[in-house]
Amino acid sequence: MVNIVLLIVLFNFMLIKLNNMTNIEFASRISALNDTLRGFTYRFTRNAEESQDLVQDTVLRALIYQDKFRDNTNLKGWLFTIMRNTFINHYRKAKMARTSTDHTKELYYLNVADTHTFNRPEKSLEFQEIWKNINGLREELRVPFKMYSSGYKYHEIANHLHLPIGTVKNRIFHARKEIQEKLFGYR
Repeated sequence: MVNIVLLIVLFNFMLIKLNNMTNIEFASRISALNDTLRGFTYRFTRNAEESQDLVQDTVLRALIYQDKFRDNTNLKGWLFTIMRNTFINHYRKAKMARTSTDHTKELYYLNVADTHTFNRPEKSLEFQEIWKNINGLREELRVPFKMYSSGYKYHEIANHLHLPIGTVKNRIFHARKEIQEKLFGYR
C-alpha cells in the first residue's frame, strides 16, 4: 500500500503546480495530520489495524483527488469527509457481503416456516405484558400512543384527534413515561 502512495506522490510531483500548492507541500500537510486522522478513525473502527487501513485509504484518495482540493479549504475537514465516506462505503460493501441469497430450486429456504419465538412476539410473555400496560393507560394517552406505534405521523394523529401537534407529542411522551414506570423490571 505504501508503494502505491509513493507512486502517486511521484506522479503528482511530476504534474505542474496546482492551486498555488506543490504536490510536496500537499503531501507534507497531509502527513502532518496523520496522527489526527488515526485518532479520528479509531472512533469508527475500534480496531487499530482497521484504523490504519482507513487512514491509508483516506490518504490514497486524497492524493488521487488532489486536484479537487482548493487552497482556501480546510484540509483537515476535507480529509475527514473523505474518511467518513470511505468508511461508509466499506461498511455498505461488508453489509452486502453478509446478505444471504437462496439459490435452491423454488426458493426452498425462503419458504420454510420459521418457528423461532422471536418471530412470533404475540406469544412472548414480555410482549403480552407490554400490551397489557399500554391498554391500561388512560384513553387520552393510549389512543395517540397506539396510533404513533402503528406508524402514524404526529401531524396525522393531530388531524385525526383534532388536537394541536404539541399536545399529541406531549401525550405520547407521557404514555412512554408511564409504560416505562410500570415496566421497571425491563430496564
